[in-house]
Amino acid sequence: MKDLNMKILCTICVRGGSKGVKNKNIRLIKGKPLIAYTIEAAQKSGIFKHVVISTDSDEIAEVAQKFGGEVFFKRPEELSTDTAAKIPVIRHALCMAEERYKTKFDIHVDLDATSPLRTIDDIKNCIELLLENDYDNVITAMASRKSPYFNMVEIGPDKNVMLSKKLPDQIKRRQDAPQCYDMNASIYVWKRKILLSSDSVFNKKTGLYVMPENRSIDIDTESDFEYVSYLMEKAKNE
Repeated sequence: MKDLNMKILCTICVRGGSKGVKNKNIRLIKGKPLIAYTIEAAQKSGIFKHVVISTDSDEIAEVAQKFGGEVFFKRPEELSTDTAAKIPVIRHALCMAEERYKTKFDIHVDLDATSPLRTIDDIKNCIELLLENDYDNVITAMASRKSPYFNMVEIGPDKNVMLSKKLPDQIKRRQDAPQCYDMNASIYVWKRKILLSSDSVFNKKTGLYVMPENRSIDIDTESDFEYVSYLMEKAKNE
């Protein structure tokens, strides 16, 4: 990745009190807390001067600091609920970092701690995609296994089953359906002005970085933990 001469901030936003898997952000996986994989990937990328942690949990803060995460504020209670939206949390972290470091960052990268299989190249490629195409922001996804145009259905107002999306001409083969993608919540990249002004990840110029399925696991269940452990072990032995 070229020297950008730009100020790029990395944040990792992790909340305590996970309901799906208790303490998942600091739970050990292959002998290391889950959050550590994301902190280390950010550090090894060589892109970020600061890797800032936003959390409401003292326990998570302590673990994150041990692995080099910067923790200098506690996330407000109103941004730490089950219903709190993601973008205001990330925006708050940006504002706290700019106040702390007395600077304005050009680009903000947020990495999800529950997606430990992303690579350093994935992070770099997302930033390059943003810059090369002058996007407002970039999100990540993997190719979807199912299509709303072919084999994803809804129950309509009349209680009958219907395709989630329709085209003028009926799709008779999955291969003929438009390519769709599953957002994997792994990497988010914003230009500063867009993050501060928009509450949506879908803006006028939003770019998509496609990752393979084996790097797109977002840990949310016990089965996810087992699968990610298996993929890590497999990668180590290859």
